[in-house]
Amino acid sequence: MGSWVLEVAKMGMYVAFPVALFHIFNQPAYFEEWVTQKKRELYPPESKSHHDELQRAIREHHQKRDAQMIRALEQK
Repeated sequence: MGSWVLEVAKMGMYVAFPVALFHIFNQPAYFEEWVTQKKRELYPPESKSHHDELQRAIREHHQKRDAQMIRALEQK
């Protein structure tokens, strides 16, 4: 007769433990600082000089490609 009480207690623990862990570790307050820091590491804010340098490199690449295409068309 006492074994069903133990089984109910075990089942309650099986259900309550993951729910409690989910509730504790899914709080945004725990992760807000960590997520913003990691996001800034992975995607740093772009500076104006970096953007200008990237645009210049893209333009140079396009100019080289266009010059090669023109030379190839002139040879044909």
